[in-house]
Amino acid sequence: MSDSFLPAGAAGRQTLALLWERTRRQGDMPAFAKAIAAVLGAMRGEDDSQFSMTETVLSDPVLTNKVLRLANSSMYAAFGQHVNTVSKAVLVLGTEAIGHLALGLKLVEELTAGAPESTHAHIEMEKAVLAGLLARELATLAHSPQTEEAVVCSMLHTLGRMMVTFYLPEQWAALQAHGGAGNEDAAAPAVLGISLADIGLATAGRWGLPRNLLAGMRTVEPDELEHGDVKPVGTDWVAGVATLARRCAASLWNDDEAGAAEVERVAQAYAPMLGLQMDLVRAAIEGAREAAVDDLTIAPLSKPAERRAKALAQTRQRAAGNRVLLSGLADMRGMVATASPSQMVSVALETVFKGLDFSRAVAFVRNRREGRYVARMCFGDAKEHLANMSFDDAYEPNVFHAALNSDRVIFIENARDPKFAAKLPEWWRSTLAEARSFVILPLSSNGQPAGFLYGDWDETFPPIQLSQTEFALLNDLRALVVRAVERRHRTEMENNRAA
Repeated sequence: MSDSFLPAGAAGRQTLALLWERTRRQGDMPAFAKAIAAVLGAMRGEDDSQFSMTETVLSDPVLTNKVLRLANSSMYAAFGQHVNTVSKAVLVLGTEAIGHLALGLKLVEELTAGAPESTHAHIEMEKAVLAGLLARELATLAHSPQTEEAVVCSMLHTLGRMMVTFYLPEQWAALQAHGGAGNEDAAAPAVLGISLADIGLATAGRWGLPRNLLAGMRTVEPDELEHGDVKPVGTDWVAGVATLARRCAASLWNDDEAGAAEVERVAQAYAPMLGLQMDLVRAAIEGAREAAVDDLTIAPLSKPAERRAKALAQTRQRAAGNRVLLSGLADMRGMVATASPSQMVSVALETVFKGLDFSRAVAFVRNRREGRYVARMCFGDAKEHLANMSFDDAYEPNVFHAALNSDRVIFIENARDPKFAAKLPEWWRSTLAEARSFVILPLSSNGQPAGFLYGDWDETFPPIQLSQTEFALLNDLRALVVRAVERRHRTEMENNRAA
């Protein structure tokens, strides 16, 4: 470790020595140090830097997707055609931007996956993630080419606090006893002989992080970088955004009136210096708030109790729904030997409508003489469109014909994905486009499609994934309908022969 990271006093050096001893014993927090070795090597231009970075990205599927998404974003629209390979993405973005993206991703992975037993450590990790979310929103809305660098530096801003809460919990307790909760930074020099910010810098230096990231970790005070009409650029701008993001995140995390007032005060203090409009800063804060609901777990902002209650209710709802499916299947088994196909379809449609809590459920029957599929019955608010729900049975490259040809249950999680639009036929777009997710249950007899059941969920239903149990129950249900169809076909053939 460079001498520039060594504190002058013996107490500070003793604190760092204890910290390094704890990390050796417990393993680096995060295992970030090892995880980013290849990224840093590529950023420093070791060997063939572009090929090395491509290899590094391709070794991580999540990073690969993020890199390709960034390369195809509006920020890089000037490069024209879609970027489909990581090799080209490296050329478009450059190894430095990808390196920062990778560092940010690895840090978020480690922070969120660490799940420390210490509540204090968990809180600091979530505040770091929230700072990164806010920095991404700010830099993206400002169209900054240093977005990924700002994200990493914002998270690293609280690295000292994270290291102490994770490895030195007794020292953290002493900081709070000395200055009170929330005043740990002010108490650190007296209690630890070194500031929490310097502990973060010492850790980053020990990990070998690049100089630009170390520069972006410094705390910037309001108006410190303002020189007339000249706004900060480069690492100065990154450090300013990172400071703004970290200070806002610390208050935003609590999701209370006092925190909201402090967020507004900090934003008002920093926005002019960084050349940011306040409406942009407020939009970024709101974007980070929305993302935090999904990305954080214990922050008041993410409403964990409410989320747990919803998850519990959803679990109970799914269990109750499966009981409905099982009851409907029992009815169908009892009547399959005597019921007509239309009666079986009616019971099946009602069963899936209630059991899966569909917004709408529709039964389609194939009319072979007319060469069309026609909607015959429905539950939900689809009746007014029933007459318009029909289409030719001649194959077309869409999801319905694909399901009928494959004879397997198809579940579409996001029907509104623009990439999926070409697979949705016009008749669906004009009648059922309110659906967010839907299921197709094809009904095939002797290898030929006889019709299908359709059910969907609109925006009022939470995002859903069908379980293997539900897929199995749906397959059992459609098998019983098909048995009734085949029984009728056999009866018709026997009657024809007798005639």
